[in-house]
Amino acid sequence: MNRDDITTGPAGDPAADGRLVGSFADGEDQAVEAALRPKSLDEFVGQERVREQLDLVLTAARARGATADHVLLSGAPGLGKTTLSMIIATEMQAPIRITSGPAIQHAGDLAAILSSLQEGEVLFLDEIHRMSRPAEEMLYMAMEDFRVDVIVGKGPGATAIPLDLPPFTLVGATTRAGLLPPPLRDRFGFTAHMEFYAPAELERVVHRSAQLLDVEIDTEGAAEIAGRSRGTPRIANRLLRRVRDYAQVKADGRITRAVASAALRVYEVDTRGLDRLDRAVLHALLKLFGGGPVGLSTLAVAVGEERETVEEVAEPFLVREGLLARTPRGRIATPAAWAHLGLVPPQQAPPGAGGGGQRGLFGP
Repeated sequence: MNRDDITTGPAGDPAADGRLVGSFADGEDQAVEAALRPKSLDEFVGQERVREQLDLVLTAARARGATADHVLLSGAPGLGKTTLSMIIATEMQAPIRITSGPAIQHAGDLAAILSSLQEGEVLFLDEIHRMSRPAEEMLYMAMEDFRVDVIVGKGPGATAIPLDLPPFTLVGATTRAGLLPPPLRDRFGFTAHMEFYAPAELERVVHRSAQLLDVEIDTEGAAEIAGRSRGTPRIANRLLRRVRDYAQVKADGRITRAVASAALRVYEVDTRGLDRLDRAVLHALLKLFGGGPVGLSTLAVAVGEERETVEEVAEPFLVREGLLARTPRGRIATPAAWAHLGLVPPQQAPPGAGGGGQRGLFGP
C-alpha cells in the first residue's frame, strides 16, 4: 500500500483525548461519522452561505466540463470540512484522495501523491498549514501549472525533470488559516470559513443522525443535546450516541429531554456544554485565584494538566462563551463565569487600598 493511499488524520493535535465534547475524532468516531455524513450539498445542514457559494463554483465547473477550482476550507474542528471535500468529489463525479499535512514531510512524499492522481481527481489535504516547507513550495507549481519538478541526483549533478500532472482539484482544510503563507492561500480559487452552528441547525443534525442510527428522539430531547454541543456537529453526533446508550440501558430506548439531561449528567457535560476539564479550569480560576489574573502555567498546574492542554483544549471554548478572558497580566474570569458556577465574586478593593502586589504574582 502506498503512503498516498492511506487516509490520515491530524497528527499531534489534542485529538483522541477522551473528552466527550472534544472536537477531534478518534478512529471509532471517524467510522461512525463516515456513516452519518451527508452525501450531497442538499443533505448538508448549516453553513448556508458556504453551501450557496460552493454550489455555484461546482455547477459552473460542470457546465464548462472543467475541473473545479482549488478550494480552501477553514474553521474549527468538527464543522464539516472533510464532509464538504467528499461532497465536492461526489458533485464532480470524481474520485477523492485523502491525506494530511503532517503526513507530508518531504517534497518526494507530495510528488508521489500528485504523480498518481487521475484527471479531475479531488485531493483532500487536511491540516494543510502543517505541511513541510519543501512540499509547500512544490505545491505552488502543481496548483498553478499542474506540473512538478522532480529532482534526480544530488549535489552539482542534480537534474530537475519536469513532470506534467493531469488537472485536479485540491481541497485544503485548516483550523489555523493565519498560518498559511500568502503565496499558498492566494492560489486557491475559492476560500470559505466554516462558522459554528446555531442550536436550531444542530437540532436538525441530531434529528437526521438519530434517524440514520434508528433512534427514537423527540424535539425536546434533540434540543437538549444540541444546546450542549458547543456549536459543533461532530460533538452533537457524539453526544447523541452516548445518550442513545443511556436510553437503551436506563430507559425505554426513547430519548426525551429528561433522558438526555440525565445521560449528559452522567457524562459530566453541563447545560452550556462544559465538561470536567472546562469546569476544573473555571473552578481553579475562581476559587484558588479569586477570578485572576493568573498566568497560564500556574492555572495548568492547579488543574493538573499540561499548559498546552489548557490553552488549546479548554480555553478556546471558555473564551468564546464569555466565561474567561485573556489579558496581558493573565487569565481572568468574567461575571458570567461566577454566575455559571453559582459563586459570588469577591468585593473589589477600593482604589489605593493595596492588594495589587499579590495579583501580580500570577502574571502571564
